[in-house]
Amino acid sequence: MYLTIGLPTTLLVLVVLFSIATPTFSHSDNLTSMIRSASVSALMFMGLTWVFAIGEIDVSFVSVASLCNMLVAGLVSDNYSWGFACAAALLAGAAVGIINGVLVAYLRLPSLVTTVATGGIATALAAAVGHGSSISIVVPDVLRSMESAQIGPIPLLAILCAVVYLCAWYVQERLRVGHYIYATAENRQAVVEAGVPVRVVVLSAFVLSALCGVLGGLLLTIELSSGQPSVASTLFLDGLTAVLLGGTMLRLGRPNVLGTLFSVLVLTVLIRGGALLGWTDAIFQTIKGLLLLVGIFLITYCTDEQRHARK
Repeated sequence: MYLTIGLPTTLLVLVVLFSIATPTFSHSDNLTSMIRSASVSALMFMGLTWVFAIGEIDVSFVSVASLCNMLVAGLVSDNYSWGFACAAALLAGAAVGIINGVLVAYLRLPSLVTTVATGGIATALAAAVGHGSSISIVVPDVLRSMESAQIGPIPLLAILCAVVYLCAWYVQERLRVGHYIYATAENRQAVVEAGVPVRVVVLSAFVLSALCGVLGGLLLTIELSSGQPSVASTLFLDGLTAVLLGGTMLRLGRPNVLGTLFSVLVLTVLIRGGALLGWTDAIFQTIKGLLLLVGIFLITYCTDEQRHARK
């Protein structure tokens, strides 16, 4: 029970502590900015959650985001339309997801090594688009307005994120495909013998992870008005930490979307609060690393406890 409510409790405690430590933290503009930032990260990590939930690993999601960021910026700077640039980025991201899924699901290559390789290729392509440099672009007012739009104090992007996560939660917890996802991680052979198209499930998870990376890359392009070859690299550790730490909530030992969402909020509050207090990047990286280790430990502990309970 404690582990299940641990993330919401931690989030509440951090908000209270940072609000006391620095009045700027609780200012409405800062809170709105944090919610918007958390929404971008959460949308990028949602697909990654399902890859981990089926027992696989995807480390190429940030490379996909960077590639799509550079593709959009490069095409727009060459006077192509935003629609064409976004479509090209979507196709590129989907291609990476399909390649990952085919290699892992059908050729049975290890997912870690496979996504390291495809991620490296995507990173190289991102750098090649801008010849190793960033690309500045002009973002149309309509896109910038959509990205910064608010309904009251709540960013429109946060509402979109909430809807996406609600749908993802319903699929993962209420529909048959959600049961397939969890069952695949527990005993893939048994699921195959039951007639479930496991290869399709695995392929779909990798494609979804890549498409979420595309969405993150597009949002970063609009926010930064530029393409940067390593724009999403700082989110790599955040993504792994959010997914694994989130596995301690709702379904103990199993990555799930609600756990990922609360983990993203905890990380966002830590980063923003720490920045206001003058923490250095070394402190941030250390905290993220420690939280990642905590997530790995708790998931391993919970999984072992559940196995002993079944025995």
